Amino acid sequence: MSTAPLSAVASPAPPAIPRHVAIIMDGNGRWAKARHLPRFAGHKAGVDAVRHVTRAARALGIEALTLYAFSSENWRRPEEEVNDLMGLLRLFIRRDLDELARENVRLRVIGDYRRFAPDLVELVDAAIARTAANTGPILAIALNYGAQAELAAAARRLAARLAPEDITEAAIEAELETRDLPPLDLMIRTSGEHRLSNFLLWQAAYAELLFVDTLWPDFDGEALADAVAAFGRRQRRYGGL
Repeated sequence: MSTAPLSAVASPAPPAIPRHVAIIMDGNGRWAKARHLPRFAGHKAGVDAVRHVTRAARALGIEALTLYAFSSENWRRPEEEVNDLMGLLRLFIRRDLDELARENVRLRVIGDYRRFAPDLVELVDAAIARTAANTGPILAIALNYGAQAELAAAARRLAARLAPEDITEAAIEAELETRDLPPLDLMIRTSGEHRLSNFLLWQAAYAELLFVDTLWPDFDGEALADAVAAFGRRQRRYGGL
């Protein structure tokens, strides 16, 4: 019996890489508490984790990474903590924008960030404009975002110009803030919680969900690679067999 040369033997297919990954970054406060540090220290460590994970996403070939940075419900937190989060957003933009621009990353923001302080809105607008012509991976930051509000706003716009029978799934998707992003493949939530917390509810309809115990400040490039590997082992049937 003849044996095919090694060069002719089919190699295993490479693991699937999700085009679009979204992350609910949870656990900053618990990370700080476990170390007897103020919550601000946890949020600051969380910003450092954002840098590590965005770099890893680029290295893995992920086309779009969407991070849940500030939800529309986060306004309920103490004013001091909200102010701290706004300060860290300013720090992230000022410190990391040069690298994002240099690496051909296009920065996107979803959510009603214009509720923020005028100087922060101006900073965000300038960051978006600076990277708008980039053609590489997309980093989308969800700021003052809530999926239910997003869907309600889309429904109002469609109802104002379309007959009910013309409001289709495709029409709704075209009104969402993620309309120019690839379909969501993988949603990760850190810190051991098992809920979506009003994040990308429509987009997550057929996304793979992965809940990990790691607190966000400890979630790094290796953790993201592990999540991508877990995604590659799953079978996505979309309702079929």
